Amino acid sequence: MTQQVRDRVDTPVLTIGVCPELHGERREKAWNLYQNAFADLDGLAIQRHLMTRDEFDHVAGDTRIDKYCAVNSDGDLVGLATYTNQLEAWPLISTAYFARRWPAEYAARHVWYCGFVAVDQQTGAGAYLKLVEALYRHAEKHQGVISLDVCRRNDVVHHISRSIGVLLHRLSDGRVRAECADTQSFWVYETGATTA
Repeated sequence: MTQQVRDRVDTPVLTIGVCPELHGERREKAWNLYQNAFADLDGLAIQRHLMTRDEFDHVAGDTRIDKYCAVNSDGDLVGLATYTNQLEAWPLISTAYFARRWPAEYAARHVWYCGFVAVDQQTGAGAYLKLVEALYRHAEKHQGVISLDVCRRNDVVHHISRSIGVLLHRLSDGRVRAECADTQSFWVYETGATTA
């Protein structure tokens, strides 16, 4: 079955295609890519960071959420990102926050949320940066706002927020502004002796 692709950004190594939905074999490959990219977080963070298969299938089939697919020259899916300006489509987002903080952009649907960027660590060299660039370029056309959630564990280990900031600063010729809008912090208090 052929995937519907709206936009393409070609590079010598990767093609970034934007699909409204994933189905069939592409959905299976996307699920495996997503699971491999984020499975380690399940035991490292208090809040669950990995969608269940049902949740993933819902997102994969929801045409309000674009799926940015990075495909290598062999036709293999090596990167996947989700992106939407219909914020009500993504669970747990407070649309009221965006409406209050960026009222004009929110009303014009110029606020995008990136649910995740997953890359195959073995075969996806360069896919992360190409996906982030494609997301940025789309919002830039509309002078929009991009929002994403970065797990503190990933940010400490991989410096993701800093890397994205450096990349977007370069892509925008210094025009992009960034701020940490919110931080999640979970505390555990032990009231007795524990074994480590």
